[in-house]
Amino acid sequence: MSADAPTLAPLPTRLARLVKIEHTVFALPFAYVGAFLAVDGTPSAHDLLWVTLAMAGARSLAMALNRLIDAGIDARNPRTAGRELPSGQLTVTQVLLFCAASLALFLAAVWQLDPLVRWLWPIPVVGFVVYPYLKRYTWLCHAWLGAMDGLAPVGAWVAITGDLPWQSWTLGAAVALWVGGFDLFYALFDVEVDRREGLHSVATRFGVHGSFHGARLAHAATVACLVAAGLGLAVGVLYWLGVAAVAGLLAYEHALVRPDDLRRLDTAFFTMNGVISVVFAVFVVADAAL
Repeated sequence: MSADAPTLAPLPTRLARLVKIEHTVFALPFAYVGAFLAVDGTPSAHDLLWVTLAMAGARSLAMALNRLIDAGIDARNPRTAGRELPSGQLTVTQVLLFCAASLALFLAAVWQLDPLVRWLWPIPVVGFVVYPYLKRYTWLCHAWLGAMDGLAPVGAWVAITGDLPWQSWTLGAAVALWVGGFDLFYALFDVEVDRREGLHSVATRFGVHGSFHGARLAHAATVACLVAAGLGLAVGVLYWLGVAAVAGLLAYEHALVRPDDLRRLDTAFFTMNGVISVVFAVFVVADAAL
């Protein structure tokens, strides 16, 4: 190695960057929401531990597969060319081994939870593999991503109780609409590159205004689903305060950006969505603990 060659960060750090480990805050809190509402109280430490590890394994697998499948596209996009695979900070072999380890963690966790999920685990894994390819064919890719993240509360619910009532699906729909909606914003980062590459998104199909309209509808439906789920559960006032907080934060998120002003898109996408998931989970956990 030459004296002026850049020094690579330790392998664990590069892998954490590959899967954006800090973005776990988007989905993990909603798994806890599903877990606490499923038992109308506090789940056992055993269940919380294995739900957490299952989520960590599943999300790491999903992100690593996405980066692996999209490495060529990322290399041709100035915004993503510095990612770990296109820039050579990680090799394909290293990422494949990480995928195998993440899948092993996911399966190990699944086998510690309700026996029903031992039959259901292939569903999210197949979804993770399919998702990166969808943008090559359809602008409905946002809905698929939302559906994959929407499995977080549903999966936690069934993993603890072995049951899938309509309330769990309604919570899953809320998360799916929330994630699908903010993914419409995320696609705005790469509209021109996506058009050049022949990739599909709501932004490339319907324009920036179409993305905004779609996100508003999705996030209004998110709040409606949270209300519907609450009406079907024995929740207290803190749950409803959490729903109100989500509605207010989503409104603020949409106020940060306009079709003709995307300067605060990073804040709207990365910061606000992390805040929303954590805030709602705190209200739900507090409500269930009372």
